[in-house]
Amino acid sequence: MGIDNGGTSCKAVLFDSQGNEIACAHRLLTMITPCAQQTERDMDALWHANVECIREAIEKSNIDPSAIKAVAGCGHGKGLYLCRKDGSPVRNGIVSTDGRAGAIVRQWQRDGTAEKVFKRNYQNILACQPVALLAWLKQYERKSYDAAGWIFAVKDFIRYRLTGKAFAEITDYSGSNLLDVSAGKFNKEILDWFGIGETEAALPPLKKSTDVCGYITSDVSKLTLLPEGIPVAGGMFDIDACSIAMNVVDPNNICCIAGTWSINEYIAKQPIVNRSIMMNSNYCIDDYYLLEESSATSAGNLEWYIARFLQNEKNALSAQGKSIYAYCDDLVASIEPEDQDIIFLPFIYGSNYNPDSKACFIGVDSHHTQAHFIRAVFEGIVFSHMVHIEKLLHNKRDFASIRLAGGAANSAVWTQMFADVTGYPIEAVKARELGALGAAMAASVVCGDNDTIASASRTMTHIDTTVLPRSDKTAIYRKKFSAYKKFYQGLERYWNAD
Repeated sequence: MGIDNGGTSCKAVLFDSQGNEIACAHRLLTMITPCAQQTERDMDALWHANVECIREAIEKSNIDPSAIKAVAGCGHGKGLYLCRKDGSPVRNGIVSTDGRAGAIVRQWQRDGTAEKVFKRNYQNILACQPVALLAWLKQYERKSYDAAGWIFAVKDFIRYRLTGKAFAEITDYSGSNLLDVSAGKFNKEILDWFGIGETEAALPPLKKSTDVCGYITSDVSKLTLLPEGIPVAGGMFDIDACSIAMNVVDPNNICCIAGTWSINEYIAKQPIVNRSIMMNSNYCIDDYYLLEESSATSAGNLEWYIARFLQNEKNALSAQGKSIYAYCDDLVASIEPEDQDIIFLPFIYGSNYNPDSKACFIGVDSHHTQAHFIRAVFEGIVFSHMVHIEKLLHNKRDFASIRLAGGAANSAVWTQMFADVTGYPIEAVKARELGALGAAMAASVVCGDNDTIASASRTMTHIDTTVLPRSDKTAIYRKKFSAYKKFYQGLERYWNAD
């Protein structure tokens, strides 16, 4: 079983040894927004949603639960989930779209902390990373800061509830700025640089993706139907899980994940330390780094648009057994790219590099319809991915293709748009739940079905379709992408809050 806790939903999925999906259950998760730039989640409610998903997936599968050999999870990186030593949540979990600590990050950039840390961690500091959020809590919510017994990423919190054992898994924590990436271990000196040295005692023991990190407890077995005593693997950051589920086991492919976050990445034997990309972290395959350009600028913007402006249509279609996403696809397909001139900046949760940026529709006039706006949303999201991809291409240009996952990969219209904008063939994988599949690959290793994550990926991954770019459309999108970059660069000076 793979369990995936993302930015908007949680899922539990059962797979066979060849990577074929047997059964899936999911729950949408409630986002709590106490004020602007703050996104949180009730941790007990999150756990109960996971319990419901696990039990439902097993019941839907019609298999004997004793056939389940192992479990692993993945989840959105960054954010912050604090527990006391007794396991009770300290406060709401903080989700990776949170931007409250932006001013703290800018101060670290001004005072030299960011440069000093980069030499050890090879990554920029983000407002949504645990280091920034912990520093914010220390300054504005000291009782929560002092009460922290365990500092978890979301999937590590769920694994803790499954097993009663606290561990930190390396792919998640190496993207948090809590870990000394150069040494592959925690280092109090780095915590002291951030002014949060006292949190060292709350960092769980460090494990790898395929390490056994406990076993399903009796109480959890009763709640979920998972067999008591089966192993739970360390699991991985969801961007690793999606990559490994797309058979990214060598440096030949860029991987794009269009979910709540725009994730764009490839793997290499050495980190990129010329400051041209945002993040280097430890990959779930030993001796590889995951080179990442990312921001909260992807399909989460479409979810926002649907919730704000298409709720009536969504309800009506749902009553007919139809999908709001298919409806959006049809509207987008009804207009050619050359016939749509609105530029959308998909910055509902901040821009690629500035958490204080705001979303915009630019160039609206009286003839524009709902179809124009939705196409603008689709295009703006792809353009934001392309900003990241250009930075990756600056360091490596001999990619064979781009492998696409996330909500956009379920849309033929959107997949074609990715091909046309990037100019690369787009490969989609034959799997609906890539994060859960990647996690299940780790589970397959701890139960002995596979020797390594790489061998699991070769066995359990199946490429479905390849979509080729259309040169005439690529030329049109290049002009629009140029306008997109001019607009967001021109507005950048307005967004800074201090």
